[in-house]
Amino acid sequence: MRQKTISPMRNFSFILILFLAGLSIAPSVRALPAPSSLSEREHRVNGPAAPRATPKPVMQRRGGGSQAPRQSITVVIDPGHGGYDRGGIAGQRVAESVMNLDVAQRLKAILQASGYRVVMTRDSDVFIPLGTRVAIGNSYRDAIFVCIHFNATPRRSASGIETYFYSSQSLGLASAIHYYVAGGAPSANRGVRRRGFYVLRNTRIPSVLVECGFLTNPNEAQYAQNSSYRQKLALEIAHGIQNRESVARMAGATRIVSSSNSSTLEPETVPLQPFIDQTHYRDPDLSRGRHRRSSKSSKSTSSKRHKTSSETASTKSSTKKKRTKQAED
Repeated sequence: MRQKTISPMRNFSFILILFLAGLSIAPSVRALPAPSSLSEREHRVNGPAAPRATPKPVMQRRGGGSQAPRQSITVVIDPGHGGYDRGGIAGQRVAESVMNLDVAQRLKAILQASGYRVVMTRDSDVFIPLGTRVAIGNSYRDAIFVCIHFNATPRRSASGIETYFYSSQSLGLASAIHYYVAGGAPSANRGVRRRGFYVLRNTRIPSVLVECGFLTNPNEAQYAQNSSYRQKLALEIAHGIQNRESVARMAGATRIVSSSNSSTLEPETVPLQPFIDQTHYRDPDLSRGRHRRSSKSSKSTSSKRHKTSSETASTKSSTKKKRTKQAED
């Protein structure tokens, strides 16, 4: 069989075609941009990249982690007393209304930095009626109400932290706040108490009243006058607000008080606090008003009785005189 042979001229033509094809492809290859210049071109077409949003600050848990704030929650802070109402008892050296407002303002700053919406019933040294405070709290649907107080009694040895609530929906909030405040303060733990204070009984949202110590106790009064201690109280209350939904649904012992700041001491859940039911106690905020009203009422009743008695005696005397005169006639 005869073998085909390729002529040199035909082979040269084939090589020349390949060479010319290579020359036509090379410029397009050299024209491809490098990865960096391609990225720049995309930036020019798409516009500058949007700056990264700065994350909102979140409150750091003492357990080492962090928890994002509930943006929908409004915290209504109610600093007790104010204005002409200094709070406490007669002759008390440290004004309760001033201490209440200072702790409340510190709490406001902490919560706002963590993304919470905060409403103050008073933000200066003015008197706000109890009904107005309650109305402010009830005007917010998704909210909690935290009333800040310090305690007082003629017995100078009385000391400790108390937290009050009234409705069942408020027990979790009271447990969380008391757990942190009582656990972080160098004072006795007087427990959680259920009591019908006006601001707790009339609010329709979870509401608590925190007694941050006795200003009539020399040691606790000294603590309260220290700005760093008031800051710590505010921070502990804030921790309670932040972790109110971590309260276990069963009663548990209160935390052992420790001065250590070790994160290993912080449990994952907050125990539901046992409480003392004092709802049969009379509300001192109302008993004063009732006493004044009852005093006025008793005075008015006494005056009416005296007047009626005088009128009756006068009528009897007049009748007797008429009968005597008729007899003489």
